[in-house]
Order: sequence, then structure tokens, then C-alpha cells
Amino acid sequence: MSDSTNTSPEAGTEATATQDTSTPEAQAPQELTIDVLQAELDNLKVKNADLADQFLRAKADTENARRRAEDEIAKARKFALESFAESLLPVADSLEAGLAIKDATPEQIREGAEATLRQLIAALERNKVVAINPAGAKFDPHQHQAISMVPSEQDANTVVAVLQKGYTIAERVLRPALVTVAAPK
Repeated sequence: MSDSTNTSPEAGTEATATQDTSTPEAQAPQELTIDVLQAELDNLKVKNADLADQFLRAKADTENARRRAEDEIAKARKFALESFAESLLPVADSLEAGLAIKDATPEQIREGAEATLRQLIAALERNKVVAINPAGAKFDPHQHQAISMVPSEQDANTVVAVLQKGYTIAERVLRPALVTVAAPK
């Protein structure tokens, strides 16, 4: 027997495998695989570019929204102050008008001062500035500042006298009321 006729099954497979790669039919699946992979790569590149574009747009939208919010906050502060100042203008006008009267009687001056005070209180209240006048109320350290404790017939820790009104703005203490408090018996 010769070598060509006496081949093992393994030798025949190797020969077939070698022959398969050299035939055009065997190369087509490999080229098809490369073409499929190339198409998939191109598809992924397009998808990646699209996602990168979406990311940049979202980032720009977020930055624009942040800038708009900062602008709106700045405008709100500016116009809040403008509104407050505008509400005080009638008070200034009343004071100027009162000072312009040269021969005013004490009663006229008092009436003008009371009217001006009412205008001022109304302007403050329109802008959520409210007086704290706690006469007779329980002492509250969040809204009152005790200057002294005095003997009194009232219950302990009760406000006996208000030395200076306090004020809140939008329910937040702007200035605590200065008070004297009843001492424990």
C-alpha cells in the first residue's frame, strides 16, 4: 500500500479543510461574515454619532435651563425690591407734603404723621412685613428678645412690656421684639 491510499481519517479531514478554503464557495461565508461585521460596525458608528449628538444637545439644554433659572432668580430679586420701593413712594410723598406746610398746627402735624404711619404699615404688610407686638403673650425666644425680667402679677415668662416691636417677613423673623418678661414668683 502506498501513502496516498493509506490515509488516516484525520489526514483526509485536513486535506478537505485545506481544499475548502481554496474554493470560492468556502470563501463566501468568510467574506459574508466580514461584510456583516463591517455593516454592523458602520451601524454602531452611526448610532454612536447619534447618541453623542443627543448627549451634546441635552447638555446644552441643561446649561440653557440653568442660565434661564439664574436669570429668573436675579429678575425676581430685582423686581421684588422694585415692588417694595414702589410701595414706599407714597409714604415719602406724604412726608414731603407734610414738611412743605410751613404754618401747620400740632394737630395737623399729628394727623399727617398718623396718616403717613398707616401708609407705611400698609406698604410693609403688602410686602409681607408684619409687626410682632407680643404684649401679654407667652415669651417665645424665636420671636422675642428679653431685655430684663421684672416682678409682675402676670404668669412667669409672660411678656410684660414691649420696648420695641419686632417684625417678620414672610413668616421669618426679620427683627425680634425687645421685651421685658415677668419673673417667676
